[in-house]
Amino acid sequence: MKTLVLGATGKTGRKVAKRLQQLDADIRIGSRTASLPFDWENNATWPAALEGIEAVYITFQPDLGIPGASTIIEDFCKAALQAGVKKLVLLSGRGEEEAQASEQVVMRSGLEWTIVRASWFSQNFSESFILDSVLAGHGVLPVGEVLEPFIDTDDIADVAVAALTEDGHAGKVYEVTGPRLLTFLQAVKEISDEIGREITFHEVTVDEYAAILAEYQVPDGFIELLKYLFSEVLDGRNAYLSHGVEEALGRKPKDFSAYVKETAASGAWDNAD
Repeated sequence: MKTLVLGATGKTGRKVAKRLQQLDADIRIGSRTASLPFDWENNATWPAALEGIEAVYITFQPDLGIPGASTIIEDFCKAALQAGVKKLVLLSGRGEEEAQASEQVVMRSGLEWTIVRASWFSQNFSESFILDSVLAGHGVLPVGEVLEPFIDTDDIADVAVAALTEDGHAGKVYEVTGPRLLTFLQAVKEISDEIGREITFHEVTVDEYAAILAEYQVPDGFIELLKYLFSEVLDGRNAYLSHGVEEALGRKPKDFSAYVKETAASGAWDNAD
């Protein structure tokens, strides 16, 4: 199948694209900077990006949890059906009502579908908003003892590629997590121990966290998204393990400690000073 990989420059999309290329699959990169641009905010870009495509890996920016995301996903599914797409693989998030609404849209699309419902990415500590604090050796987070089974994006990509290229995954919801529950502070402690440098995080309220982000001129939309995720998704509702990786791939997911060792070896946490 010719596959469109949306968000192909993101945490999971670039890994999905790389794996498909290694399989000599026929892929099209879906991003605003691609030769055939794709922009979620401009549906006029969708028909050309979908032309000749049979399968789509869907990652939505900035997050399926934002209000109105399901309406955009519904419009996209209609465009995909009209373009002759046969299969959709949607990256979703655990415990997000709006994300679950988007899942239902995909399930009702009339196309073959697979949902990959993921916990918090391990890579948020090395490729996203927590990285700067790790590099600085100190930071704040609006979360205390809530447990989270961090998932490695390598596992997400492997599940997505299996769903895109193999039989037997249609109509499945794979809820993917890591194999172990940790608090954010425990996760930071593992990173600190591995790189041999002290990293201290202090707990603040969600509103205090938002105010700090605003001081650093973080865009308002991203601040609101983080407030939603930290106040609602990380309220304890997701403090349990799921087994989607085993169900899809027949193997265990990567432990957070393995992610930490690999990332430390890559130099991603090397102190610039």
